[in-house]
Amino acid sequence: MASIDLHFHSTASDGGLAPDEVVRRAAARDATLLALTDHDCTAGLDAARAAACAAGVDFLDGVEISVTWNERHTIHIVGLGIDPAQAQLSAGLKSIRDGRIERARQMSASLEKAGIRGVFDGAMALAANPEMIGRTHFARHLVQSGEVKDVKTVFRKFLTAGKPGYVPHQWATLDDAVAWIRAAGGMAVIAHPGRYDMGRTLIERLINDFKAAGGEALEVVSGSHSLDDMLRFAIFADKHQLYASAGSDFHAPGEGGRDVGSTTALPPICRPVWDALAARIHRAAANVQE
Repeated sequence: MASIDLHFHSTASDGGLAPDEVVRRAAARDATLLALTDHDCTAGLDAARAAACAAGVDFLDGVEISVTWNERHTIHIVGLGIDPAQAQLSAGLKSIRDGRIERARQMSASLEKAGIRGVFDGAMALAANPEMIGRTHFARHLVQSGEVKDVKTVFRKFLTAGKPGYVPHQWATLDDAVAWIRAAGGMAVIAHPGRYDMGRTLIERLINDFKAAGGEALEVVSGSHSLDDMLRFAIFADKHQLYASAGSDFHAPGEGGRDVGSTTALPPICRPVWDALAARIHRAAANVQE
């Protein structure tokens, strides 16, 4: 189990390592099953898949979709075992990416009012894929420029709701995100639920809406989850008859959390999502061999 990582990022979105590089890093940690899940983008999958094949590691095509739920909550839905070329998914992801640059300009203007200049250009210079510019690129620039000591502090001081650099944005709807994933043959997973500012009642509502839309799994093990979080969401998954997933949510070396390819075992009450995805894993491996 410790060698399964179904949630991490590359330079195709806001990760710090190229798709092939991050896969090789995971393989060096004895990973046996991986899924690259860049934000709102599948551009890194071909390179990541090829690197996994060369390393003898099973691989699932993945994505992490930004969602606005209940009008004000931003949540992330991971899609596992998707067909990245499927038209409905491709069009949906493009619709999300189209709004990112304008949001980035607004974030920069907001920070400029707080006395921090040149952030848009600095963040853009760090975005290997400009259409995927996001808060993490802003955070890295502010650290590199000496404005703030680390990425975590940037988010706390500037990039969360109520702070100078935060700009609200309407992402995809929950129904649309799950529908795109299902249309592409994938399974939808609520990513890192412990990160959301929600009590039990709201989490229950989110899970119920997610299941009604066709969602099937909950990320129980995450790089941002404490042991208490992991146990709490294992119970939620069991109660709501959802599969359980595991991912590091790795972005870049030195940015905290778990390293890629490093996850802990799911609690015994969980039904692993990779059991449900076994046919897709086998099919993907067969396609690579051909």
